[in-house]
Amino acid sequence: MTVEKTILLGISGGIAAYKSAELVRMLRLEGYRVQAIMTRAATKFITPLTLASLTGNKVVTDLFEGSSSEDTLNSAIEHIDVAKSGDLLLVAPATADVMAKFANGLADDFLSTTHLAFDGPVILAPAMNTNMWEHPATVKNLELLMSRGVNIVPPGIGDLACGTVGSGRLAALYEIVQCVHASFRNRKDLEGECVLVTAGPTREALDPVRYLSNRSSGRMGFAMAEGAAQRGAKVILVAGPVSLPTPAGCERIDVESAQQMHDAVLENLPEASIVVMTAAVADYRPAERAPRKLKKGKGVPTINLEKTPDILQEVGNRKGNRFLIGFAAETENLERNARSKLESKHCDLVVANLVGGTMGFDTEFNQGLILSSDRDTVKLDPMSKSQMAACIYDAAASVRLSKVA
Repeated sequence: MTVEKTILLGISGGIAAYKSAELVRMLRLEGYRVQAIMTRAATKFITPLTLASLTGNKVVTDLFEGSSSEDTLNSAIEHIDVAKSGDLLLVAPATADVMAKFANGLADDFLSTTHLAFDGPVILAPAMNTNMWEHPATVKNLELLMSRGVNIVPPGIGDLACGTVGSGRLAALYEIVQCVHASFRNRKDLEGECVLVTAGPTREALDPVRYLSNRSSGRMGFAMAEGAAQRGAKVILVAGPVSLPTPAGCERIDVESAQQMHDAVLENLPEASIVVMTAAVADYRPAERAPRKLKKGKGVPTINLEKTPDILQEVGNRKGNRFLIGFAAETENLERNARSKLESKHCDLVVANLVGGTMGFDTEFNQGLILSSDRDTVKLDPMSKSQMAACIYDAAASVRLSKVA
């Protein structure tokens, strides 16, 4: 049975504190226990009652609570007990004030005192005004924290509450959750492997303006690439047109059409020992691309379609000793259709999911089935795509070991 990890979630006083409620929900969905610790300023942006309701635990807000001497004594040592109970300290949002306290060893409230008493991994997700983020004092504090092994989830660039546009926006919540996952993963079972991953949609041009495509965001493929890199593999990521940052440690090849993806995959196939075909490749493309934009005034055009290359089939036919993972996005008969793909494409694993609703395409979460030829079907309950990637690699490792044995 998996032991439930406890996240000490520090919430400091910035407008991004309102996002902590959704962050708690996401962490709980991933199976973590959450103990919230709020600074006094944070309570001005979101109530302790909200977080207590979501975490199922008392929210700590003051270093000294209670009116009696016994209450005061208990609260005075509570930060030690809380620090001992946690597996990871995450502060999101982390203000400039909290970063300064952590960097310089100050301990004047429950959160900063807990930090000094905590000996596990620490993650900070800063959020603040651009000028504050870029101030030399903040930069120095950041460097000092990183030199001590503190993990930083860099803020994004965008519209800030102060009305300016720039760096300082709290990182996307799924990026914070991925960093939490990474802190608990020490497996390097893919060292020496080269993992070739396809991700995202393809676009098949109708004319210079329009194209045929689908709703794939690429998140599942990028999670598979990131997960392989974290496990020690060399990763080659062939990405369709998506707006996602390249995962750390991955070599990225950007393509647009199915033909371009086909060519990139076959070019890099000789180096790969594991192939993960996550991309939602268009099955058809216009037989002819119009050289100019199709105008309304000329009536409704007739578009003749032709098949695109079946990349998964070609890889399956050439796989040799490679381990091949296919993906099946279906709207009906999920297991039957996935089982058919497993056999016809010569896959070792097929990951299948029903698309639509809040799972699958264009979302941060997924669920589905893992199928192999000689093992029982594994059901994956709703989880983040990074967590699903970890489950898929765990299943792949098990199947590969059984083949060797």
